[in-house]
Amino acid sequence: MCGAQGPAPCAGCAAELRRAPSLPAPAGVDGCAAFLAYDSAGRELVARLKYRNARSSVPFLARGMAAVAPPGIDVVTWAPTTPARLRARGFDQARLLAQAVARELHLPCRSLLRRRPGPAQTGRDAMARHAGPAFGARRSLEGRRVLVVDDVVTTGATVAAAARALRDAGAEAVHVVAAARTPPGRGHVHSAMAASRRQLWK
Repeated sequence: MCGAQGPAPCAGCAAELRRAPSLPAPAGVDGCAAFLAYDSAGRELVARLKYRNARSSVPFLARGMAAVAPPGIDVVTWAPTTPARLRARGFDQARLLAQAVARELHLPCRSLLRRRPGPAQTGRDAMARHAGPAFGARRSLEGRRVLVVDDVVTTGATVAAAARALRDAGAEAVHVVAAARTPPGRGHVHSAMAASRRQLWK
């Protein structure tokens, strides 16, 4: 992103964004859609929110995510970050996006998942990612259709784990919408770049 003042992205940067690829839904997920491809300008836009708390992009991302969300949803939630990440950053970017998407869709946004202890997914290779984080549901969701919001879908392990927990709590359907999705074959690039971004953006 160019760093211009005001809401992000500016018109010039927006012209460089690419739509997310259409890929199969992760296991246990009824549908998985994303707004942007997580590369080049799209990666920079989302990563600035994730690592630098650059919230000026949230309205733009939420509008795009709401536009690709499925109909018939009852409640919006998010895949929470680790407690350590939350303490270090002071915010959870997935929660910010979920709240904004819910406003766009005129739906309630609720904290339905708790994240159990374990490492963050960022920076892990594809094999390690597939084990996924562990989630538990906070309440019964019998018959509910849930939309899970995440910032980036790479292997899909995080949202698959979230879907398992929600289904175990009785959810009838679990859909996912993300700000961005890693293009096919780019998961290893995403993992390799994460460590350097963490150093660069401290």
